[in-house]
Amino acid sequence: MSMEEKLSFSISQDSDLETPETEEKVSNIIKKFYKSNITIEIIGSGSKRKIGKPLQCGKTLSLSKLTGIIEYLPEELYIKVKAGTRIDKIENEIKKKNQQLAFEPIDFGYLFLGKSNCGTAGGQVACNIAGPRRLKSGSIRDHVLGFRAVNGRGEIIKSGGNVVKNVTGYDLSKLICNSYGTLVAITEVTLKVLPAPEENNTLVVHNLNIETSMEYLDQVISSSNDISGAVFLPINSTCENCKMDIQNTFQLNDLKQKGSLTAVRVEGSKKSVDERIEILKTKVGTSESNISLLGSLQSTIFWKKIRNLEFFSATKNNIFRIVLPPTETAKLLYKLPKKFSYFIDWGGSVIWVEACELSEQYFNSIRKKVLMHGGYISMIKNSDFLPYVEDVFTINNARFNISQNIKKSFDPKRILNPGKMYSGI
Repeated sequence: MSMEEKLSFSISQDSDLETPETEEKVSNIIKKFYKSNITIEIIGSGSKRKIGKPLQCGKTLSLSKLTGIIEYLPEELYIKVKAGTRIDKIENEIKKKNQQLAFEPIDFGYLFLGKSNCGTAGGQVACNIAGPRRLKSGSIRDHVLGFRAVNGRGEIIKSGGNVVKNVTGYDLSKLICNSYGTLVAITEVTLKVLPAPEENNTLVVHNLNIETSMEYLDQVISSSNDISGAVFLPINSTCENCKMDIQNTFQLNDLKQKGSLTAVRVEGSKKSVDERIEILKTKVGTSESNISLLGSLQSTIFWKKIRNLEFFSATKNNIFRIVLPPTETAKLLYKLPKKFSYFIDWGGSVIWVEACELSEQYFNSIRKKVLMHGGYISMIKNSDFLPYVEDVFTINNARFNISQNIKKSFDPKRILNPGKMYSGI
């Protein structure tokens, strides 16, 4: 029996596990625990359970049985699902109508288990970590039209509606996104869906250094070419013990050369894509031999591997994520310790880092450098070498005080995922 199977078995045998099948039962369970001051860990499929601080709660509330597509209206561009509905089920359903979840949900199974575990709709909304198309389509919170949930008192609340333009009442969707289950137990979400592109091609420029790559990506993103993905993938790691493997992950027939990859994705009609690709080639300033072009099939494979962080699947090292202004990216990377490997997404706005033998002292020093460059940092995966850090996410005092007040209004007794993000929340 594998480790993940043993974990699943132990959870399923745990008498402290609650698995309600309806929203009403979720409400009744939380009301009971609210009255008795029992803390609750909220989980879906558990695909992102290890992100954030480890919890020691009196009970575990699994929403994994709260599943099913409630309503899907392709012509109205939305799908309404119960929170425990798996993301792959949603994507398979909307694919039949040639539609997509434009925020490109990340499958964290590859990072934590070494294989797919795509997670649930509620988990995606609660964590709000979008994939490569973030630079064009926005984050997950920009695609949540409405939701239903149960707060820390056991009260059922709802917000939003079924249409893209809805201005009735407060937009609580923005609050629950990125709250990691600390405000409510999400029971239902309505997500915006968009037409899938007819064609997607990827232009890959080989062997650019980081400065030249950042300059090129900035140039093409700010142009009128409507880029939907922009990454820099270095090949040579400065750390022998890092497992990130770009070269073997991207063994695609149409990639002509080895070395670093600077890739931009263009989507749309075939004619439009072809024209924009030719324009992008002229902006490279290098010979045709240093350029590869991925057609729709291989382009889809390429971006799926990036979105799911597949090149980190073999590592047991720490993985953290830095978000910062693209102009600061190269400057920051030169200041990091040598025992790391990385790749850059969102055209330079996010850096995913694998760090070997990371100490809490080193992590805190990196955090200070990130803050100096106007960014923030989040620990995504812990290692045996550094299994715990005090501050998993980054927050300043002003935002912490606001977050505390929001927590009190949704969950006055702090029974929902207490301390998952920050101590005291």
